Amino acid sequence: MSAKFRLGTMMFLEYAIWGAWAPVLSAYLMNTLGFSGGQAGFIYSLLPIATIIAPFIGGQLADRYFPTQKVIAFMQLAGGVLLVLGSAVASYSAMIWVMLIYCLIYAPTLALTNSIAFIHLKDSEKDFGKIRVWGTIGWIAAGWGLAGWRFLVKSTPGIAVKGDTLFLAGLFSIVMGILAFSLPHTPPKKEGTKPWAFLEALKMLKNKDFLVFTIIAFVVATELQFYYVLTAPFLTSSVIGVSNTAISMVMTIAQIAEIFVMALLLPYFLPKYGIKKTMIIGVLAWPLRYIIFVIGTPAWLVIASLSLHGFCYVFFFTAAFIYVDMIAPKDIRASAQSLIAVIILGFGNFVGSNFSGWIQSLFTKEGATNWRNVFLVPTALTLLCAFVFVLLFKEKKAAAETPA
Repeated sequence: MSAKFRLGTMMFLEYAIWGAWAPVLSAYLMNTLGFSGGQAGFIYSLLPIATIIAPFIGGQLADRYFPTQKVIAFMQLAGGVLLVLGSAVASYSAMIWVMLIYCLIYAPTLALTNSIAFIHLKDSEKDFGKIRVWGTIGWIAAGWGLAGWRFLVKSTPGIAVKGDTLFLAGLFSIVMGILAFSLPHTPPKKEGTKPWAFLEALKMLKNKDFLVFTIIAFVVATELQFYYVLTAPFLTSSVIGVSNTAISMVMTIAQIAEIFVMALLLPYFLPKYGIKKTMIIGVLAWPLRYIIFVIGTPAWLVIASLSLHGFCYVFFFTAAFIYVDMIAPKDIRASAQSLIAVIILGFGNFVGSNFSGWIQSLFTKEGATNWRNVFLVPTALTLLCAFVFVLLFKEKKAAAETPA
């Protein structure tokens, strides 16, 4: 098998794992287990917490001690077993512990899969999107697979949604753990002159343009969680009326659009127009989607607006990882990817998960949520991000070398 095929399979499984639970777990927690918006938001914040810690584990191990593919394999096997065993958990305290331990295992693999792909691609600007798109396909496959399972067992009360989202994620993780051993061999960069790779990556923040980039990425990431935490409960509410059985399939509209943007538009747009213009389009797509959520009608338009996620995610976050790979010194690339993962998937998503859950609770009275007021908040904040990014970010002043 070619390296690109194996890397594509890796991305498929990496995001099938995440896609099996992230889009619909909040609906399961709130609608089935009876958790509050704040409780669901905190559980979603556990992956960001883990992502903050992860670089000190995953990036350091892969940059300095063990082959990257083996680090990924062992983490996925351990995480998969934990999810399968923990899928029957129903109490809030037990769910916190299961998800915290799992996220600490899974989080390092998000940056490491990017790192191993960049290392084995000759032209990351041209080829990364084509590899990463298989992650989106995996996310879609997980959503459709979960919906198919729920349709199949719909006639059996209590089984259709009970823990199945975590169980499916666990199965995907075990499969990936086995297949990861066959990924292209990626030994640690022992020739690096500095032993603590992540500390060297932190020095990239001394570059003004990279600092501006990271601050905007952080704020946009906080607003990403309004989508991940609240979209499923919003769509399954009486305002829109999507069923719990079909919600995972409906949510994949976003990823279907993401495939088109990542496979066709990003490889054309990024080399021709550069990082800044690409990311500006990505930022502007966010308030457009949230404005439609605020309007809330007709239902078909709200559902169709999920397709804007293709531009929201690909033109901003995927482009962000490519940008980091372009400017990071070769011997700390895994840790540089881990650094941006900390900023986006760590601090940004941690603040966003708790903030979005708090906002939902704030605008919920007697069990009814004012979704219009909820989504006005991310609309305003993403518009502000776009304005600041246009004014302050200058991509030409790249942090080509790690400051001494």
